[in-house]
Amino acid sequence: MLKYTAHRLLWTGIVLLGISAITFTLMHAIPGGPWDREGLTAAKDPDIVKEIIEHYGLDKPLWEQYGQLMWNLLHGDLGISYVYGDRGVTDIILDGLPATFTLAAIALSLALIAGISLGTLSALKQNTWIDHLITVLSTSLVSVPGFIIGIVLMLILAVVFDLLPAAGWGSPQHVVLPALALATFPTALIARVTRASVLDTLHQDHVRTARAKGLPERTILSRHVLRNSLIPILTITGPEWAFLVSGSIIIETLFAVPGIGRLFIIGVFDRDYGLIMGGTMFYAFAITTTNLVVDILYAMVDPRIRYAPET
Repeated sequence: MLKYTAHRLLWTGIVLLGISAITFTLMHAIPGGPWDREGLTAAKDPDIVKEIIEHYGLDKPLWEQYGQLMWNLLHGDLGISYVYGDRGVTDIILDGLPATFTLAAIALSLALIAGISLGTLSALKQNTWIDHLITVLSTSLVSVPGFIIGIVLMLILAVVFDLLPAAGWGSPQHVVLPALALATFPTALIARVTRASVLDTLHQDHVRTARAKGLPERTILSRHVLRNSLIPILTITGPEWAFLVSGSIIIETLFAVPGIGRLFIIGVFDRDYGLIMGGTMFYAFAITTTNLVVDILYAMVDPRIRYAPET
């Protein structure tokens, strides 16, 4: 296990290095810069703009800028934001982190509760109208983007019936709409995976043995079926958590949630190199770390899983 973890940590570093190089290259390949936005250059003297560029080192060769960037990242420094008045990107991300994590945690909780419940019910009622209804519903939700669900929810619950605020942050009511919109896709995915996993487990020999011993159906379901069906669910829960944290960009923008995703969008439109790079590396680190933790948890959930060194 230790060798496997060390191997994965090494590859995590390589992946992060590759993401940083690709992001840096694409970021500088786009014409313009932080001070070339419409209406901004004309308001400044070209000499002043030149001095600002030299001050931030953007006149240096790209390889030198990238080297300085990587040196700063190794020391935990995500750089500064050119648009937010030299404010540290780390501070900006920390400000948006509570809103993003709160929204993602609530959405994942809703997705796990609803997805596992619907998937289990669908498996237990196989080939009935309940099973068909849940299957159609989950397939439909997987096919519809979350922001479309968000717009529909906003129109119905906020505009038509005026039950919830359409946008904003600061009260429990503000969390409901973005959390529901963000939870639709993982709920449908978890429901489908749970159904398939539970159906497979129900036909295993240990379940037949438990029934032959006369154990109550509730005990069989909780101890022998659901527990052994957790591996596929755990497999997608980690990536889904990373997806909810990093994929909430559009939802946060739609519902005016002051999270990291909304700040990242602002950084892209403002061509804020520091905010773009810092946000990208934060998301990349979150995704790779989550996948690593999920792989390690496999062996804790199922003792049959052991990682052997590659040959």
